[in-house]
Amino acid sequence: SPQNPSFNRGIWKKLEEQVRDWAKEYHDVLIVTGPILEENLSTIGPNKVSVPKFYYKVILDDFSSTPKGIGFIIPNEKSNNSLEIYAVSIDEVEKVTGLDFFYKIPDEQEDNIEGKVNLNEWNFKSGYSYNSKKVTPSDKIMENNTSQCKGLTKKGDRCLNKTKDPSGYCFLHKKQH
Repeated sequence: SPQNPSFNRGIWKKLEEQVRDWAKEYHDVLIVTGPILEENLSTIGPNKVSVPKFYYKVILDDFSSTPKGIGFIIPNEKSNNSLEIYAVSIDEVEKVTGLDFFYKIPDEQEDNIEGKVNLNEWNFKSGYSYNSKKVTPSDKIMENNTSQCKGLTKKGDRCLNKTKDPSGYCFLHKKQH
C-alpha cells in the first residue's frame, strides 16, 4: 500500500520502532497493521493502486498479567508529533476499518481491552510522556492550523483527535456533523 515517503521514514518508522521495543519489553504482543481504505481515494500507476489517507496499527499485549491494547490511526503525511497524539482505542480502529481484530478473546475481556486506551499502561520511549506530566486536550492539538475535534466519543467525552477539516470534526466523527 503506497505511503508518502516522509510518512514512511518519519512518524510511521517511529511507531514501528516503538512497537519493536514493546515486543521486547512485554515479550509477546500481537500486531495488526494496514491502510484505511475508503471510497474515492487517489490512485497511482497503471494498476490504479489506491493511496490511503490514513494507516492503522493495533497492538495487543494479552500475555501479561494485565492484558492491554492500543491502536493508532496516523495520516499518510509527514508529522513531527509524538506517537501519543495518534493513540486511540482498538474499538475506534475497528469502527473506521470495519474489522474485528481480536474476536477470539472472551467478550468481556475483549470489551475491556478494546474499549479504552490508557497511555499510562504503555512505555513510550520518545516525545512527552503521559506518565510524567498531565497532558490536556489543548496539548494534543497539532500544528498547522488544526484544531481539536468537536466530536464526542462513545462515552460522551470530547474527542482528542485533531483535524484540519473546516467542519471541525475528525475523520472518526464526521458523521456527527
